[in-house]
Amino acid sequence: MDKFSPVGEKEITRAIVSEFTTEFNEYVESDCIIVGGGPSGLVAGRDIARAGKKVVIIERNNYLGGGFWSGGYLMPKVTVRHPGEKLLDELNVPYKVVSEGLAVCDAPYACASLIAAACAAGVRVFNMTMLEDLVVKEGKVCGAVINWSPVASLPRQVAALDPVAIEAPVLIDATGHDASVVKKLEQRGLIKIKGEGALWIEKSEDLIVENTGECFPGLIVTGMAVGAVYGLPRMGPTFGSMFLSGEAAARVVLEKLK
Repeated sequence: MDKFSPVGEKEITRAIVSEFTTEFNEYVESDCIIVGGGPSGLVAGRDIARAGKKVVIIERNNYLGGGFWSGGYLMPKVTVRHPGEKLLDELNVPYKVVSEGLAVCDAPYACASLIAAACAAGVRVFNMTMLEDLVVKEGKVCGAVINWSPVASLPRQVAALDPVAIEAPVLIDATGHDASVVKKLEQRGLIKIKGEGALWIEKSEDLIVENTGECFPGLIVTGMAVGAVYGLPRMGPTFGSMFLSGEAAARVVLEKLK
């Protein structure tokens, strides 16, 4: 059996620190910052990066995918209504058509495939990173104020850790039901969030995609954040509109970056 290379602890530490700091420094300024690494954010990031743009996703958890990993009711199966299954075809994720217009697939398989596709396209990810605030200049969102997410759970007397800022000409709120990015604007009276309505899948999925777009100069909403902003019905445990909303958000961003 081949033996491992004689590499010590210090070399491993240096590799981690040097590579992370180099990458972080490069992405302090990017073309697009996506807040939230769920399915909509991942699809948007993949499509924007494919067009040759610098894209960074900030994710407060130590994993990507959001609810995409777990399916519905802690049963790891994902349902996708037509025409959302076209993304599964692109990702080569096997699925089963269980009724007309409805497909079901393995949640971890689909989620891992989408994460891999986004990373392969060039998306950079800063996980365990939370949004503290926004950079807003002359009535336009142009950056994110970020910190390590564990800071939020520290006792107040030791949590006075100043954040840092990263900049981009356009941001995407892909934070799901919370619409966390838009809420930073609402706190300052710059926008009003209506709050999402009750579950109505047939209406919700079409409306989510139709209303994906710029809600404030420099800020695009995608996925369930769209529902929260505009008072649309909840979508429930199906993901086709999350894919198509992410694609729509990418188109808006690329048009703005021309």
